[in-house]
Amino acid sequence: MKRHLHLAFSLVLAGILLLGASLAGRADGGEVVLLQIKGGIGPATSDYIQRGLRDAARDGAPAVVIKIDTPGGLDAATRDINQAIIGSGVPVITWVAPGGARAASAGTYILYASHLAAMAPATSLGSATPVSIGGGDPGGRPPARPRPGSGEGAGEGEGDKAPAASDDPAPGEAQEGNAMSRKVLNDAVAYMRGLAQLRGRNVEFAEAAVRQASTLTAQEALEAGVIEILARDLDDLLAQADGREVGMGERGTPTTLATAGRSVRAVEPDWRNRMLAIITDPSIAYLLLLVGLYGLIFEGYSPGAIVPGVVGAISLLLAAYALQVLPVNYVGVALIVLGVGLMAAEMFVPSFGALGIGGIVALVVGSLMLFDTDVPGFGVPGRLVLGVGAASGLAFLGVLSLAMRARKRPVVTGVDELLGDPGHAIGAFQGKGKVRVRGEVWQAWSEQPVSDGQAVRVLAVDGLTLRVAPREPAGPA
Repeated sequence: MKRHLHLAFSLVLAGILLLGASLAGRADGGEVVLLQIKGGIGPATSDYIQRGLRDAARDGAPAVVIKIDTPGGLDAATRDINQAIIGSGVPVITWVAPGGARAASAGTYILYASHLAAMAPATSLGSATPVSIGGGDPGGRPPARPRPGSGEGAGEGEGDKAPAASDDPAPGEAQEGNAMSRKVLNDAVAYMRGLAQLRGRNVEFAEAAVRQASTLTAQEALEAGVIEILARDLDDLLAQADGREVGMGERGTPTTLATAGRSVRAVEPDWRNRMLAIITDPSIAYLLLLVGLYGLIFEGYSPGAIVPGVVGAISLLLAAYALQVLPVNYVGVALIVLGVGLMAAEMFVPSFGALGIGGIVALVVGSLMLFDTDVPGFGVPGRLVLGVGAASGLAFLGVLSLAMRARKRPVVTGVDELLGDPGHAIGAFQGKGKVRVRGEVWQAWSEQPVSDGQAVRVLAVDGLTLRVAPREPAGPA
C-alpha cells in the first residue's frame, strides 16, 4: 500500500514541477515567434499571419517578428492582416529581409501598421499606389513629371521641366471611371496616413508612397523616420528592439520590449495554410473551374459514368470557394461558362462549327478578364489561357472530325439499316402483305405482284411497314 502511495505522490509531484516549469517559462516570456511573408499577399497569407498572432498571444510570446519580402498583394487580405496586428496582444516587429528583399505596395502598409518597423541593408519599401482595374494610373491621368527643384530627373535642362501636376482633376474630367479611381486612391491615402499617425511615423512619405509610388532604401527610410531599426540579422534586430517602448492596442498602452537574448521559434504554414495557398492560386482556381464544368458535361453525355460527375462536382465547389476570396470579374466567369456550354452544344446542334468557334472565343476572352487585378501573382498567365484555348480547340476539331466520319459510314443500327436487305414473302400478295426479314415478320407493301416464298428486297421503311419489291419476276400463277 505504501509503495502505491509513494508512486502516486511522485507522479503528482512530477506533474506539479512540470506545470511550474511551464508557467515559469511562460512568465519569463517564452520564445520570440518568427512568421514569414514571401511572395504575393493573399487569403492564405492573411490566414497564416492571423493564426500565428493568436497562437503567439496564447503562448505568451514576448514579441512576433514578421519577416517580409513581397511585391504586394490583395487589398482585402492586407487590411485583415493590419487589423490583426493593431488588435494583437503581442508586440509585432516587421522586418524587411534578407538583403535584396522589398516591402512593396501591400508590404509597406503592413510595415506601417506594425508596432516596430525594421529593415535589413540593401532592402527597399514603398510604391504603394493601388493598382486599378486593368492597370494604369488610379488617378485616371498620365504620371506627373518631376517637379522643378525636387531633385528628380537629374540632368534635365531648365526648359525640359514641366509644371507640377495638380491632384485635382481638370474641368470636365470627372467622368465615372476617373471618379472611381480617385475614390480608391484617396481611400488608400487616408488609410496609410492613419497608420502613420497611429505609429508616429513619417506621414509625408506615407502619402507620397501612395500618390506618387515613391520608394526608399533601408538607410533612407531610417533617416526619414519611416522605420526605427536597421538590422543586419535577427539577433541584431532583437538586440536593438530590446528596451524600446511601443503602444499596444487601439489605446496605445505603453509596453516595453524584452527581446535581447531570446530564442526564436519559426512558425511555418501548416497543412491547412498550404492547401489554402494552393486552392487560392489564380491558375489553380481557373483550372478547377474548367475541370468542374467539363466533368459535369461529360457526366451529362454519359450518365452513370460517375467518376466525371464526382470529380467535376468537387472541383467546381473548390473553385467556387477560391473565387469568392479572390478579386473575380463575374463577367469573365459567365463567359467561361458560356464558352464551355457552346462547345458542348456543338455536338448536338448542326451549326457547322459556329457554336464551337464562338465557345472557344468566349472561353479565351473570359479567361483573360477573369481576375479584376493587376497585382503580381494574382492573375492567370497568358500562356495558360492560350494553352487551354488551343487544347479546347483541338478537342473540338477532333469531335467534329469523328462526327464527319460517322456521317460517311453506313448505318449499322436502327430501322434504316433494313434498306436493301433481302427477305421472303409470306403468301402471295400485291399491295398489302407480309414478309420475313432477318427472321422477323413485317407488314409489307408491294406495287408489283409477289408470289408465296418469293425473294424480295426492302426499298423503304414507312413506320412499321416495309415497302418491298420482288428480286426476280414472279412465275405463272
